[in-house]
Amino acid sequence: MGLPMIKKMAAAHLAALSLDPTMEAPLYRQLYFGVRDAILSGRLSPGQRLPATRVLARDLDVSRNTVVTAFDQLFAEGYIEGRTGAGTFVSATLPEELLHARAVGLPQISAGRRRGPSKRGAYLASVGGRAPSRPRAFSPGLPELAAFPFDDWGRLLARRWRRPPREFLVGNDPAGYRPLREAISAHLGVARAVRCDADQIIVVSGSQQALDLTARVLIDPGDEVWMEEPGYPGMRGALLASGAALVAVPVDGEGLSVASGRRRGPAARLACVSPSHQYPLGITMSLSRRLELLEWARTADAFILEDDYDSEYRYAGRPLSALQGLDEDGRVIYVGSLSKVMFPSLRMGFMVVPRDLIDAFRAVRMLVDTHPSSVAQAALADFIGEGHLGAHIRRMRALYAERQAVLVQAIDTALAAWLRVTPEDAGMHLLADLPAEADDVALSARARAASIEVPPLSAYYQEPSERRGFLFGYAGVAPREIETGVRQLAAVFADA
Repeated sequence: MGLPMIKKMAAAHLAALSLDPTMEAPLYRQLYFGVRDAILSGRLSPGQRLPATRVLARDLDVSRNTVVTAFDQLFAEGYIEGRTGAGTFVSATLPEELLHARAVGLPQISAGRRRGPSKRGAYLASVGGRAPSRPRAFSPGLPELAAFPFDDWGRLLARRWRRPPREFLVGNDPAGYRPLREAISAHLGVARAVRCDADQIIVVSGSQQALDLTARVLIDPGDEVWMEEPGYPGMRGALLASGAALVAVPVDGEGLSVASGRRRGPAARLACVSPSHQYPLGITMSLSRRLELLEWARTADAFILEDDYDSEYRYAGRPLSALQGLDEDGRVIYVGSLSKVMFPSLRMGFMVVPRDLIDAFRAVRMLVDTHPSSVAQAALADFIGEGHLGAHIRRMRALYAERQAVLVQAIDTALAAWLRVTPEDAGMHLLADLPAEADDVALSARARAASIEVPPLSAYYQEPSERRGFLFGYAGVAPREIETGVRQLAAVFADA
């Protein structure tokens, strides 16, 4: 094929480009992408001559400056080249593997082109949590958002943003804003009988980060760690990420079985427990079991991570004292979250660490994430110090007790043939038992398809279990929605 014919083909290709002045991208960018894609797709061949800028501008009905600007970019990136006295050509040195790539849209990954995740990364991805869905009945752990005092919270945030000190804008203590740590320490002493001072408080971005920090500081790959069976999947994920060897320790009527733990994991370095309201079974660890667990930690030179999940919401008497308050040997790392008390997107939690571990936790905290928002921490310190947090907890305690009663009544009325539920003295969710032969995973999936969120109990076990059931979060669900959701769930059972 002669040179004049090749030149005509290039002119025809480029003259056929569609440039739209109404588009957000300027005309020179549209032309640049059009020529680039023609080169990469092979419609313009290496060494092929391009029309003169004056000619192409006339054919496309644009200014010559538009064409010159596009060509300058193509020159700079090596797609085209100039030859003195001869004109402009498609670069003759483009690697063959780049041609015919048709990389116009999103990049495509060729099979076998690169390594995938590590074995541990692939395993963690396979057990990782499901992306959160929109809030709906009966999502566990969701607080009532409409009743939160947003006017007070907004006022405190605005006050702190009005004239923020320089340190709020450039950084903060990796352990957290000092006045917030003092406010948390005072609150825990009164509400949870936790014995600590501000130096022991580490402010974190939610309880999940506290679990991750604990694993990073205390666990080496292969170390045995006791975990409640059944237990919280988020805790399991953080421990797996550290390379820990998880030891499933059954929970009985008094809480985690220390005797079983000694048999199953005699060399354990850490025990993870939720003694005030075990997740998901809702059991409160007895005093004798607490003392037994502390004695094990002392004699085994091990630590205890106390996840004080939804402990504020106790409906019979005062909230129980934390396990940490009984610790005389510096063995307990106490973890709490404000996301369940205030609102989930706050992403603010805290941990109380033994004095001899303060430096290690502070250093790792700084390496992982530095600190949460300084202004949000300052507003939260005001929120606690001015009494808003305590007042909100008291209001929600009464509201959640009422909603639990509505849920129990609704289940007894519409689902008694399938589910057995017992009221509890604490928490934000109820466990409803199914017959052992039921497939709670399949039924949960059917419910989810009907926009009802009832996680299956069997998903919280590491080992096979005959117990089947659902978790019903009721705290963030209005009474009418509770009743409607239970009726919809009854229809799911009827169609199963």
